[in-house]
Amino acid sequence: MTAKDILGNSEYLAISYGGYRAISREIQPTLDELKDDMKLLAAMGIKVIRTYNVQLPLPHAANILKAIRELKQEDSNFEMYVMLGAWIDCLNAWTDQMPNHDVESPHNASEIERAVVLANKYPDIVKVVAVGNEAMVKWATSYFVQPNIILKWVNYLQELKKAKKLPKDLWITSSDDFASWGGGEASYHCEDLNQLIKAVDYISMHSYPYHNTHYNPEFWGIPEEEHSLSELEKIDNAMKRALEFTKNQYECTLKYMKSLGVHKPVHIGETGWASVSNDFYGHNGSKATDEYKQGLYYKLMREWTRKAGISCFYFEAFNEKWKDAPNPKGSENHFGLFKINGEAKYPLWDLVDKGVFKGLYRNGNPIRKTYNGNIEELMPNVLVPPAKN
Repeated sequence: MTAKDILGNSEYLAISYGGYRAISREIQPTLDELKDDMKLLAAMGIKVIRTYNVQLPLPHAANILKAIRELKQEDSNFEMYVMLGAWIDCLNAWTDQMPNHDVESPHNASEIERAVVLANKYPDIVKVVAVGNEAMVKWATSYFVQPNIILKWVNYLQELKKAKKLPKDLWITSSDDFASWGGGEASYHCEDLNQLIKAVDYISMHSYPYHNTHYNPEFWGIPEEEHSLSELEKIDNAMKRALEFTKNQYECTLKYMKSLGVHKPVHIGETGWASVSNDFYGHNGSKATDEYKQGLYYKLMREWTRKAGISCFYFEAFNEKWKDAPNPKGSENHFGLFKINGEAKYPLWDLVDKGVFKGLYRNGNPIRKTYNGNIEELMPNVLVPPAKN
């Protein structure tokens, strides 16, 4: 199986994965914990996962690959592939000095080389290498780089393929916001981006209507003609508009690519919906956040992308509380379909009912449904979006 065979194949569901259980990434998941996670994902039909970095001293991605190989050795029918991320920063990123977005971090070269080593060590598992994650989008003010830096490393990896120093069927991309791929404002349009679009094997774009319930709320608000509907009807319609929001960003990305005379696959590298928030998206904000809406969005995204032949690396498999460690109820900690303790959120209740997780565990816990599987316990936490304007 190659990336060409896997991406866009409805039999190969994809998801973004981080296995961190603790409040700091310094506490790495064990190999057995990673294996438990891979078994859970396989049980729900996932066959492709996305990782984000190979940074030192974090062996997370390398350990995931080792865990998958050992699972394949234990069971020849076990199947899991990886989109391996290499993190890209600008100079002075994540320091007390001013980031220089025109110059890259000196750590980027070693990050790329570690990704090359792993892609060559696990050619049966690593099918895609992604150069950077949201590394070009300008709201990533701590670390973003200009497109020429991403282009440099994509070309470098493509040349390694030509020189037979990487598997010839390995696909190279960058995973970034739809705007970074030309699907948004014209300020992103430049010749380096155009050359990047021509250099990658496919485009991996991100779309987050969840965040836009705050930043671009016009689509989210309940219009006057819907005021007479029931609360659930209002919520269902808002979630359908959220899907259309993502579809439009996808189409805009596709349109810009085709305007360059380029025709290649466009897949969704990230999209998701949080279940808890005490920030912009919660009860005091856009009222977007709860497991019910998360379940609707997950279902709508899977239905659309499967029918359209689009791979969707849904964000994300499990909650990770290190992402906003000082704020336990911050939305970034709660995008997972599973809680850290293994409880399956509302989007997965039907799979629990079907028994697909029987005999599987996370953190020593069997997989049970949140809210005791009682929809009446869940619904008091589900709020109707505010009226439009």
